[in-house]
Amino acid sequence: LPAQLLQLAQDAEAELRLQRELLLQIQQLGRLHRQKSPQKTPPKTPKPAELTPKPSGIPTGEAPVIPVLVLACDRSSVRRCLDKILRYRPSARRFPVIVSQDCGHAETAAVIASYGAAVAHIRQPDLSDVAVPPEHRKFQGYYKISRHYRWALGQVFRTFRYRAAIVVEDDLEVAPDFFEYFQAVLPLLQQDRSLWCASAWHDNGKEGLVDAGRAELLYRTDFFPGLGWLLLAELWDELEPKWPPAFWDDWMRQPEQRRGRACVRPEVSRTMTFGRKGVSHGQFFDQYLKFIKLNDRFVPFTQMDLSYLKKDEYERLFLRQVYSAPEIHLEELQKEPGRDSGPVRLQYRGRDSFKALAKALGLMDDLKSGVPRAGYRGVVTFVCRGRRVFLAPPSDWTGYDPSWS
Repeated sequence: LPAQLLQLAQDAEAELRLQRELLLQIQQLGRLHRQKSPQKTPPKTPKPAELTPKPSGIPTGEAPVIPVLVLACDRSSVRRCLDKILRYRPSARRFPVIVSQDCGHAETAAVIASYGAAVAHIRQPDLSDVAVPPEHRKFQGYYKISRHYRWALGQVFRTFRYRAAIVVEDDLEVAPDFFEYFQAVLPLLQQDRSLWCASAWHDNGKEGLVDAGRAELLYRTDFFPGLGWLLLAELWDELEPKWPPAFWDDWMRQPEQRRGRACVRPEVSRTMTFGRKGVSHGQFFDQYLKFIKLNDRFVPFTQMDLSYLKKDEYERLFLRQVYSAPEIHLEELQKEPGRDSGPVRLQYRGRDSFKALAKALGLMDDLKSGVPRAGYRGVVTFVCRGRRVFLAPPSDWTGYDPSWS
C-alpha cells in the first residue's frame, strides 16, 4: 500500500508538472503575440558608439534543438536546479534535459527519478577511484569531476549526436530568459569562429558592479566563465582527444585550448550558484559567488540583432568606447559622482597594479594564464557608484602575459 500511494503521489506530481509546463507555454505564446503587436512601442535608437543590441528584423526559421546537460553527483538539492530549468524552458522538444549522475548517491538518484519522463537520467558507469599522483591525493574529487564531464559530454555528442549543448551543474539556478539567451547566441557561435562558447555567467556580476537596468547588454570575454555554458559539437571534437584528467575549467583557460578565441557573456548573470559545499570547499563562495545578481526580467534576445558581437565590429566599437573614456584615478572614482557622469577609465600597467585596483573595487582579482575574469583584450568593464568604468591596460596593449597567474 505505501508503494502504491507513493506511485500515485508521483503520478499526480508529474501531471501537475505537465499542466504547469502547458500553462507556461501558453503564457510564452501570449507574450510573443504582444511583442509582435503593431501597438508595440518602437525601441529607442542607440548611439552609434554603444555596444547595444538592436531589433533584428530577421525572420526566424525552425528553432534548433539544444539539450541541457545537468551534471549531478550527491546533491539532492538538484531539485532546485531542475525545477527552474523545467519552469522556464519554452519547449520540451527544443530543450530536452539530460541529467548525468556520478557518485551513485541513492537519495539524489531518487530525486532525479521523481521527474519521470520530463528528464532523461543517465548514470556514469565508472565510480571507481582515479589513480592520481601522491601530491594530488586530496584532489581526487577534481579528477572524478573531469572524468564525469568527459563521459557525459561524450554521451551528448557521440551517443545522442546533438550538434550543440548547454552545460549546467546541479548547484545552479537559472534566470527566466536563460533559454532565450542561448537560443539567440547559438547562431553567433556557428558563424563567428573567433567565438568558442557562450556563458550565462558574469564573474564580476555582483549587485552594485552591474547595471541591472541594462540586462540586454552582452559582451565578449577572453576568460572562460563556465557555470552554465553553450558549446558546439565541433568544439568537443577538438577538446575530447586531449581532455585533462583534472581541473578541466582551468585547463580550458590555457592559451593552448583557448587559441585566441572568446566567449559571449552577459552584463547580468543568467545563472547563480547555491552550492557552497563541494570539492572546492566553498572557495570564493562567501566572498563573491553568493552575491551574484541573477537577472529577473525577460529580455527578448531572439528579436535582437546581436551581430555587433562579431569580432571586427565589436573591437572597433568596444576599443573606441574604452579609450575615448577619460582616464581618472581611483580616489576620484570613489568620490560620489555628479549627475550624468559618463564612462571613465582606470589604467593599470602591471600585474600588481591590476590586482590592487581590482581588490579595492571589489572585483575578482585572480588571473588565469594572464587573463582577468570577464576581461576582453585586458579590459574589465563594471559599474561603480552608478558609473560605467573600464579597468584597462594602456592602449598599446599587445597581449596577455601567462606569467600573470
